Amino acid sequence: MDHCLSPLSTVKLCITPAFAPPRSAVQSPTANRFFRPLTVVAGAGAGHCEFSSLNSPLDPRTRPGKDLCTVLQNHPRLFHLSVAQELKKLADDRELALSRASLSAASHEACLHRRIAQLKEQECETVVEDFMYLLVFYKFSEIKVHLVPKLSRCIYNRRLEIWPSKDWELESLYSMDVLEMIREHVSTVIGLRAKSSVTDNWAMTKITRQTLGQAYVASILYGYFLKSASSRHSLDHILTLESQDLPLNHRTSLQFLEMCPNGNKNLLFGRIGNIQTKFQGSSRQEKTHGELRCYVMGFDPDTLQRCAKLRSKVAVNLIKNHCCALFGDDESMGSPETDEVILTSYSSLKRLVLEAVAFGSFLWDTEECIGTVYKLKEN
Repeated sequence: MDHCLSPLSTVKLCITPAFAPPRSAVQSPTANRFFRPLTVVAGAGAGHCEFSSLNSPLDPRTRPGKDLCTVLQNHPRLFHLSVAQELKKLADDRELALSRASLSAASHEACLHRRIAQLKEQECETVVEDFMYLLVFYKFSEIKVHLVPKLSRCIYNRRLEIWPSKDWELESLYSMDVLEMIREHVSTVIGLRAKSSVTDNWAMTKITRQTLGQAYVASILYGYFLKSASSRHSLDHILTLESQDLPLNHRTSLQFLEMCPNGNKNLLFGRIGNIQTKFQGSSRQEKTHGELRCYVMGFDPDTLQRCAKLRSKVAVNLIKNHCCALFGDDESMGSPETDEVILTSYSSLKRLVLEAVAFGSFLWDTEECIGTVYKLKEN
């Protein structure tokens, strides 16, 4: 554990114009409050609400998740080690339950052991979801960005303002190619041109909570897609550099990768780690502007779907639960008659969209990380 459903940005939403540990961790009164200080202001006129410490929208639901949250708060240097140990324990427990079910298949207790194995797997999936969420949060903490809390705590008189914007921190995660595509996505979603003035950014607009939630989910999926496509592009580029002097019988590097069994893929990834270090400096300078965009545009429908699709059911559930916690899961919210209209600035909308894109990118990373220890159930 080293620091270690396909909508894109083509849908324009209707908006009415108008893993290294942090240096320090601040202990908070409860186990679920594990963020360092940040101020989020939401208000209208003289009235506003301030948060001196910011909680995540979604709290851990399981005992191991809460315990890991406490480790992150009080002993951040042990966080990744604790995650690895707990994931190994979960994998062993699940394997033991499945083995018992298999061994008792011919006995009169087969039904009982099969049911125990099913319950154990469901329990493990919930725990892994908590772990995945904490790993995503940890990645946000590394760039000193805190997840926006539940909107119900930030909206005052139907007005929402999020400050500081943290645009620089959220954009610093990406290469120029990826950042260009993200900025286009932001512009498409919120309806504001990429190079807008400060006055434009702080202009007010109206948006329903439901539409805001849809934009957030779409942006998570877009961030996930970009991370998947970018990683595939980097791997293809590295393999191409390595194989320039090796005849591969007219096979492309991607075809070669896809033919490898999982075990060989792991060896391959370990090997190209050194190659990537070797070529990293030169390849970044040699890349032409917009190369990733051209690479993505060359995807066939199959490849596009593979990159855009969430790989695990845990990730699907995590996005659903996080967004429900952030925006509220009131069934009446989806009704046009009752859906709340929020007055907010374009800057606040941009902050939410950039956070969502980063969330999707981090989610892809944590899936990879967890998958090295615990086999995730495919989506």
